[in-house]
Amino acid sequence: MPKFVAFYLPQYHPIPENDKWWGKGFTEWTNVTKAPQLFAGHYQPHLPADLGFYDLRVNEVMHDQADLAKNFGIDGFCYHYYWFSGTRLLHKPLDSMLADSTLDMPFCLCWANENWTRRWDAAENEILIAQQYLPNDDIDFIKSVEPYLRDNRYIQVDGAPILIVYRPQHLPDAKRTAARWRAYCKDVGIGRIHLCAALTHGNSDYEKFGFDSGVEFPPHNWDVELQNDKVDVTHTFRGNLAKYVDVARFYIDKNYGDGCVFKTVVPSWDNTARVKERALILLNSTPGNYEYWLGETVKNTKKKKTADRNLVFINAWNEWAEG
Repeated sequence: MPKFVAFYLPQYHPIPENDKWWGKGFTEWTNVTKAPQLFAGHYQPHLPADLGFYDLRVNEVMHDQADLAKNFGIDGFCYHYYWFSGTRLLHKPLDSMLADSTLDMPFCLCWANENWTRRWDAAENEILIAQQYLPNDDIDFIKSVEPYLRDNRYIQVDGAPILIVYRPQHLPDAKRTAARWRAYCKDVGIGRIHLCAALTHGNSDYEKFGFDSGVEFPPHNWDVELQNDKVDVTHTFRGNLAKYVDVARFYIDKNYGDGCVFKTVVPSWDNTARVKERALILLNSTPGNYEYWLGETVKNTKKKKTADRNLVFINAWNEWAEG
């Protein structure tokens, strides 16, 4: 049976940068509570139940999350890691987790290497903080994640810690970067690392970057019939609607041949809280439909012979502003 790893957003505590860009005290909850309804029966806003409007500066919250996740079959978290040429953002929960050896929850990192912008989707209209890819960034970055890679809770694939890069296509010379990271980890005694490319924003490959695997990132790179003309949405709606089951079937049927690509499922998707009328909404995201997608994915994953037989990813644990 593969292990289940859920992507984890650490933006549930205020930071000075968000105070400056979005207003004093901003956290992800700020967007979540303001999500509008765009059609009759539209489930918005999505408000938390079990743990409430938690604050990740409170250490007990992360313990409660770990307990809740494990009770429902989640084996680990993949934290989004925000690093900009030496500047880290939203890192306090990760550092608290690293310092607390009693927090018994396996984890790994996904470097979210894209610009932060006003649009929340990295579109280059108003950049808040940019990825610069300076000459020393390759080594400086891998040094910054070294303490995590060394932790005995860090998730491994065939004996090597897995490091995901969200947009490898943005790296100026991805193969050189991968080689430098591998050489550094070998030199400092970490040993092999497993580099994984997120299949996002049109990228459908990992080998061309010199990486070991890919990981699906639904709802990226999909092609299903839209339902925009079948739902009576508000006149200002400029987004897209699709059936959850159609998207699930698309990913279930996606075959990568002999490639090593970790499968990913989403319980639901609705990013109205972030982009309002530009939202992508998956219709009829029910527990039963999620069970179907997850069950078929597990069944197919168990048949694999490559390293991607080990893990199934879930997008996401706590992306409340994306449904």
